[in-house]
Amino acid sequence: MVTKANWNYPTAVKFGPGRIAELPEALKSSGITKPLLVTDAGLASLPVTQNTVQILRDAGIPVGLFADVKPNPISANVEAGIKVLREGGHDGVIAFGGGSGLDVGKVIAFMAGQTRPMWDFEDIGDWWTRADPKGIFPIVAVPTTAGTGSEVGRAGVITDETTHTKKVIFHPLMMPKVVIADPELTVGMPKFITVGTGMDALAHCLEAYCAPGYHPMADGIAVEGIRLVFENLPKVHADPNDVEARGHMMSAAAMGATAFQKGLGAIHALSHPVGALYDTHHGMTNAVFMPYVLAVNKAAIEARIARLAAYLGLAPSFEAFQHAVIGLRMRLDVPHTLADFKVDASQRDLIGDMAIVDPTAGGNPVELTKARALEIFDRAMEGRV
Repeated sequence: MVTKANWNYPTAVKFGPGRIAELPEALKSSGITKPLLVTDAGLASLPVTQNTVQILRDAGIPVGLFADVKPNPISANVEAGIKVLREGGHDGVIAFGGGSGLDVGKVIAFMAGQTRPMWDFEDIGDWWTRADPKGIFPIVAVPTTAGTGSEVGRAGVITDETTHTKKVIFHPLMMPKVVIADPELTVGMPKFITVGTGMDALAHCLEAYCAPGYHPMADGIAVEGIRLVFENLPKVHADPNDVEARGHMMSAAAMGATAFQKGLGAIHALSHPVGALYDTHHGMTNAVFMPYVLAVNKAAIEARIARLAAYLGLAPSFEAFQHAVIGLRMRLDVPHTLADFKVDASQRDLIGDMAIVDPTAGGNPVELTKARALEIFDRAMEGRV
């Protein structure tokens, strides 16, 4: 019997150096005449943002700026942005920056014309059908990091500050109309962010590849994304001005996000509560957890990982790939343990409870029980691969 599955790859992407100059045309084709540019507080005053605003002003496009966005965005950031969008009479959003700016920008555009509370649209069952599609504003996405791939996604991750829980807000029409993927915009990223976002892209590709289910298109995209990260993240770590390598990393980020419609797993299920409770960088937290999750999932993914290792030019074995992951982390100065990352075990039990109900837990190759989640957490605290 042939398996039934649902696949979606509809994003229009303008990729390559200098493509930011085409932002005015992208807005026009998306029906946006008075955009609100949404980004995070740290990026708002930097030249990459100011130059983009100037491109729009030179084209005669009135643009507003909203930057009250935390690195792990909370619902209050979304609510403040909706207020600015409505009061400014904006008719669309430029989601600009890394994962936080992109996610908040998309959720602001989604919520701008809704009457129900945001949490009513969490990615559970068919809750997205509660939304009024006429109230969703068009979005143009401009990533300035190479990690989350949120620019090609239909969701945004927002933290509920009352419970310290990361929640996924989803609707098919949150997909940006156009993506401007200009690798030159990523050149100024600090090394820590370059590595953290790059390892996030790797985690997306790897977990999508390992997730159960039938999706050969996602698998193919994921393995090539993994290759691009292994070859190019060390290059941009060594030379931040290597635009060609940064372009490959930007591609890998978008590939990870298109592939993970197949599913994610325990890396993210544990990273989300740790990030929410300790405010750690999401991608770097994924990088810390990665080899420990591989170890616990080994029995279910060994043959699949051996095929991946062969594609990467390694010995065709699980051990060769795991060794390569640890070697990559060492070259990039990724903390080996959660303890090195200033995470303690004081909330160990809560993290276990949160991990098993995280939306990504169901995509793990083996069932993520609380005992298994705590085993991974303990391994990551102790450095026990």
